[in-house]
Amino acid sequence: MRSQERTLGTSLQLPTAREWAQRCNADGEFRLAARHWSGGLHIKFGERRLALILTQGSASEGMPDDGPDVLGFSGATGVWEKMLHKTPPPGYNDVIPALELGLSRTGDPLGHARFHGAVMRAIELLRPAVPSRPPRRDEDGITPRFDAVTGRYIHLELDGHDHRIYFERAGEGIPLLMQHTAGGHASQFRHLFENEDITEHFDLITYDLPFHGKSLPPVSRSWWAEEYRLTGEFLRSVPVTLANALRLKRPVFMGCSVGGLLALDLALHHPDVFRAVISLEGALTIDEGGIDEYPELWHPLVGNEFKGRYMEGLVSPTAPVAYRKETGFVYSSGWPAGFVGDLYYYQNEFDIRDTARQISTDQIGVHILSGEYDYSGTPALGRAAHEAIEGSTHTVMTGIGHFPMSEDPERFAEYLKPILEQIRARRD
Repeated sequence: MRSQERTLGTSLQLPTAREWAQRCNADGEFRLAARHWSGGLHIKFGERRLALILTQGSASEGMPDDGPDVLGFSGATGVWEKMLHKTPPPGYNDVIPALELGLSRTGDPLGHARFHGAVMRAIELLRPAVPSRPPRRDEDGITPRFDAVTGRYIHLELDGHDHRIYFERAGEGIPLLMQHTAGGHASQFRHLFENEDITEHFDLITYDLPFHGKSLPPVSRSWWAEEYRLTGEFLRSVPVTLANALRLKRPVFMGCSVGGLLALDLALHHPDVFRAVISLEGALTIDEGGIDEYPELWHPLVGNEFKGRYMEGLVSPTAPVAYRKETGFVYSSGWPAGFVGDLYYYQNEFDIRDTARQISTDQIGVHILSGEYDYSGTPALGRAAHEAIEGSTHTVMTGIGHFPMSEDPERFAEYLKPILEQIRARRD
C-alpha cells in the first residue's frame, strides 16, 4: 500500500482526508462549484469514512457538524470500487444513477441539487487521473474560418400563434430534419454539419423548438403568466409544419431524448410525411414518474448550473471532457422553466406501448440507437421498442451516453453512417 493511501477491499485506494481537501482546494472546477458552500461532505466506504468541512467553498479535513448543507453518501466497498474506477461502468459514473445501485445519501435534497457539481467533482478527484480524449480533429485550425452551416429564421403558425423559428442548414441530398433534446437547442448537432461524409448525401436541417435557443416565445400570448408544458400535439406539429414550409420531399427525421420519442411518435402519426425516422435514446414510454417528482429542476433555491452537471451524469465518462462540458453548458444556459416543461411530454404524456405495433416499416423506416451509459432512455427500453415495431433496427452504442451527437460526435458518426446508407439504398 502506498504510504499515504488506505486500501479498501481488493482494488479501492483512497487518499487521506487532508490530501482530499488539498486536491479539492487546488482544483478550479471544484472551487467554482463550491464557492457558496458552508457545510460539509462525508462519504462512507463500507466501514470507513472520509469527511470534509466546507467554509465558503474552502475544504478542510474533519467531520462536519449536522446542518442543512452537510451532505453524506454511503455504500458497500464494492459499489465504491466501481464508482471510483478510472472508467466507471454504466450507472456508477454519477451519484444520481448509483442511488438505484446500492448508494445511499443523507442531507437536504435541495442541498444536494445546489452543490451537486461540487460533490461530483470531489468524487472525481478520488478517481485515478485519466487523460481526456481530444475533441474533433478539425476543431482547431486557421482563423478566421467559417463553419459549413448557415442559420435563418422562418415564421410558422403553430397552435394559432406566429412563431419565429430559428433553423440551421448544410449539405445536399436527402433532407434530414433533426430535433434536439429536452431543454437543449440546435447547437447539439453542430458536429454533424462538419462531417462531409454525411453532408455529401444529406441536406441537414436542425431547429430550435419554440422557447428554446434562438426561437423566442411568441409575442401574441402571455407566456410569462402560464406554466410551460410541452405536449405531443404541439411537438409533432413543429417538424411537420417546418417540413411543409421548406417544401422538403419525404425527409428523414432524427431526434434525441424528447426528440427520440418524437421520432417514434411521427412514425406512428405521420408516416406519409417522413421516409424514415432515427430515434436516439428512444422508448415506448419513459417510466420515471411525473415531473412533480423533480422540484429541483425549477426551484428558486437551485441554479441552472445544476441542470448542466445533472446531465453530465447521462454522458459517457469516455467522451472528450470538452464535449461533456459543452453538453452541460447547453443546459445551464436555457430558460429555467424549459427543461422541466419539456419533460411533461417525455415522462407524463408519451406512451405508445399499445399502439407501436401499428407502425408499418414498409411505409416508413424505423431505426433506434441507444447509448450504453444512458440511464433514462436505456438500451433495454430501446430494445423493447425495437421488438414492438416489426422491421425496425436497434443498436446499442458502446461508450456513449444520452447525447451521442454532442458528447462524442466522431464515435456517434460510426453508428449513424450505416443507417444513413440503408436509407439511401432504400430510396434507390
